[in-house]
Amino acid sequence: MTMTPTSPAGSTGSAGSTASPDKLLAPVLSATWDQPESWSLRTYRDHGGYAGLRTALAMAPDDVIAYVKESGLRGRGGAGFPTGMKWQFIPQGDSKPHYLVVNADESEPGTCKDIPLLYANPHALIEGIVIACHAIRSGHAFIYLRGEVVPVLRRLHAAVAEAYEAGYLGKDALGPGKDLQLTVHAGAGAYICGEETALLDSLEGRRGQPRLRPPFPAVAGLYACPTVVNNVESIASVPAVLARGKEWFRSMGSEKSPGFTLYSLSGHVARPGQYEGPLGITLRELLDLSGGIRPGHRLKFWTPGGSSTPLLTDEHLDVPLDYEGMMGAGSMLGTKALQIFDETTCVVRAVTRWTEFYAHESCGKCTPCREGTYWLVQLMRDIEAGKGLMADLDKLADIADNINGKSFCALGDGAASPIFSSLKYFRDEYEQHITGRGCPFDPAKSTVWADRPAGKSTAEVNA
Repeated sequence: MTMTPTSPAGSTGSAGSTASPDKLLAPVLSATWDQPESWSLRTYRDHGGYAGLRTALAMAPDDVIAYVKESGLRGRGGAGFPTGMKWQFIPQGDSKPHYLVVNADESEPGTCKDIPLLYANPHALIEGIVIACHAIRSGHAFIYLRGEVVPVLRRLHAAVAEAYEAGYLGKDALGPGKDLQLTVHAGAGAYICGEETALLDSLEGRRGQPRLRPPFPAVAGLYACPTVVNNVESIASVPAVLARGKEWFRSMGSEKSPGFTLYSLSGHVARPGQYEGPLGITLRELLDLSGGIRPGHRLKFWTPGGSSTPLLTDEHLDVPLDYEGMMGAGSMLGTKALQIFDETTCVVRAVTRWTEFYAHESCGKCTPCREGTYWLVQLMRDIEAGKGLMADLDKLADIADNINGKSFCALGDGAASPIFSSLKYFRDEYEQHITGRGCPFDPAKSTVWADRPAGKSTAEVNA
């Protein structure tokens, strides 16, 4: 759900922001989510939908690419690579077909922005797809959707049918003799298929595993043809840029991270949800908008972009949530999946669960990730259960170092991030598990111990 501007309330554990909520939020993609039948073509057009497409089709393809590049729009899937520059990499004047692939395989723990967007406003993505296909001279686009979200799949199919009927897709959609086909493909639920080359292999009917690069998808992507792979939010943001202008877009955010974005706020917060604001807003401001940490508790740690980004603490409340700000703090903006944890949360347990996830989702193609994540899980489980040794902490860091930057794709880096950052900020908590022979936290006071019998420690459960 999208959260409408509210008066700052609740406690973040420190002084709150005094800025007006109306100035902090910037609803664009989420502006019509509360409208009747917001997913329909009628509602979308009633609120200015497809105006950006008209502007784009009146421009030459290269001019559209230049315009998006000048707007400063960066990829919203995690890496933050400039969208217009990615489009520019597609070779022109070649004899091969060009493809656009939209990555809707949202799998990062804590990330929940693309699925609500597709459910409430699918035509924003479809309009963005048509604009992007015009720009890169593509006649066929694909949406690779996470297969478990069947209601979204149905709604997306219905929206695509509406677009075909209205002439935005199909015969002559991009001009006389320029047809455009859009295929919606449901994946089979593999985290690794969120990696763009593994996604392409899966889309071609093969096992989803990352490809060796070069060649890059822009040269040899889907079916060995030039391909652009973009995130849902990246493409859905394009129509607003074309309709309202690059200067309007650059009026939000910072110089190097301009524009608006969706922040997914979850965990121990009073009002979790989607908060659409300019890049550069701080966690303190978002917590003020969301009612703060749940009553009677304080912030302990949080992730800025899902579990694959290094975790941060309450000392980072005022760091700008943009690409440069997060990098300066030693983390990454990632998918803007802000998972909030209060003082009742056991860091060791949280990191253990994340590590188990990455070990399970590793495709097994490369040795550092396949073997490294397995051994990280064994060490983390022992430490959580009170069976670990002090030497295991250095061993954890050593294994994570052998994964980080040495695996075939970024899954290994994501698995190492929570290990490195939790040892950096909460090494004493790891040591308490070892010296105290178990978890020092009371499960009765936490909301993250649902699978543990009340009143029992981890050591007691695992004994």
